[in-house]
Amino acid sequence: MPKIKHIALSTQDVDATAKFYIDVFGMKEIAKLDGPGARGYYLSDGDLNLAILNFKNDAVAGVERGKEWSGLHHIGFQVESLEEIAERLANAGSQPRDDVNQALGVGHGRTNHGNVEVKYNGPDGVMLDVSQTGWVGTTGLGY
Repeated sequence: MPKIKHIALSTQDVDATAKFYIDVFGMKEIAKLDGPGARGYYLSDGDLNLAILNFKNDAVAGVERGKEWSGLHHIGFQVESLEEIAERLANAGSQPRDDVNQALGVGHGRTNHGNVEVKYNGPDGVMLDVSQTGWVGTTGLGY
């Protein structure tokens, strides 16, 4: 069964937002990032990876939100098989976010470059990440 292992928040103040989750909920800073698409933090409670992100351009953020948007951006599920979940997502009417996948340099058939392998459309405008390899600071699929 897939498990939620990753949630991403888009914010204009990554330092204050990360500090809130560290101070209030005791999350640990796992990594600080400053890449071509976003800067921010990866926090973890030991089981779930929380990304606090400030996107640097609209293409990486997804044009429907843009780099200035703040709020829930996407949810990541670790799965046993990318092929199996792709079929299930397609059957549910969810399509890959080719625009964002291309902007990030990720997607089906590409080598994993970190914590995301493929992004999809989800209901209510929430983007979905799926990954076979998981996210930094999480426990994986061990039941």
